[in-house]
Amino acid sequence: MKKGYVYILTNPRKTVLYTGVTCNLGKQVFEHKNKIAEGFTRTYNCNDLVYYEITDSLEKAKTRQKEIKTECRIGKEALVERFNPEWRDLSDDLLAIKKR
Repeated sequence: MKKGYVYILTNPRKTVLYTGVTCNLGKQVFEHKNKIAEGFTRTYNCNDLVYYEITDSLEKAKTRQKEIKTECRIGKEALVERFNPEWRDLSDDLLAIKKR
């Protein structure tokens, strides 16, 4: 069974948060960073990966995405800060994810 990923992207000023889900986090982040697809992240320049979770399946990731999306901004910020207190772009860490 394929793993699923739920992730949060932000823009350089950290003023916008985007919660997404995928079965290939590396590819998805690459597409966001290179503005390959039209949509929210391209419009609002959200391409810094600041949070991710790995789940056992895409369905579980979708369920978790819905939970995160229902959180208010403060709840999402708290989630990011527990995982990534510096709010640094975790894109470079994707190589480590692939090895899991």
